[in-house]
Amino acid sequence: MNRLHASKDFWLAALRADSPALQDALEQAGPDAPIPACEGWTGLDLADHVTRTLHWVRETVARGVATHPEKAPDAPAPQAWDAALDGLRRELTGTIETLEALEADFPAWNWAPQAKTAGFWQRRMAHEISVHRWDAEAAAGRPTPIETKLAADGIGEVLDSWLPAGKRKGPTDLHGVAHLIASDAGYEWFVRLRGPGVALLDTGTILDTDNHHPRAEATGTASDILLTLMGRQRTDRLVISGDPRLIAALRTG
Repeated sequence: MNRLHASKDFWLAALRADSPALQDALEQAGPDAPIPACEGWTGLDLADHVTRTLHWVRETVARGVATHPEKAPDAPAPQAWDAALDGLRRELTGTIETLEALEADFPAWNWAPQAKTAGFWQRRMAHEISVHRWDAEAAAGRPTPIETKLAADGIGEVLDSWLPAGKRKGPTDLHGVAHLIASDAGYEWFVRLRGPGVALLDTGTILDTDNHHPRAEATGTASDILLTLMGRQRTDRLVISGDPRLIAALRTG
């Protein structure tokens, strides 16, 4: 595994770039536009979901404690389209300001086997908004790829946070090693599947003579790999050799 050493500044820059793009695409798509990757959702549903997620993060992360919140903050009520877009804009602005004000090591609970710090949410919100920006653009008929380095970090997040936390949507009865290669980013990942368990193999500590025994290999752009893992694109967007089920088993969205 190659580690992209991203930082608070990197994630917040991505969040600032994708936030207005998300708003613009939603406004263009309209409240009734179907969201292709989210079955049954419309543009209004996506706006409401993102607004509620941002509100929860903004209210929860700033508590300064690493324990699970006993009570979830009150969620914004669903609104008509114009008000929903305005509410989304305000929550995006407020969340960026909140995360900007916190150091990455500020105590904050999260659901993954990661350090309980605000850095988790600075990273998580960058990827939450980038993927939903793609969703909104797909609904508007003009999806654009996720920025290469951000997508590479998003792949890392899927493998080091989502899958170890049990958030898999693919089959959980397979065994073997999946090898992912982001052809445009110079990054690769080896993941060992052990039925419902997963282990991310660190290529930085494996000797060149070691045999990873990959049983499936998928090559594509970092954006296409991430969008495939997040359930936004089919696996046939990637060049796959070996057993394609091992790649499908990494899907979390």
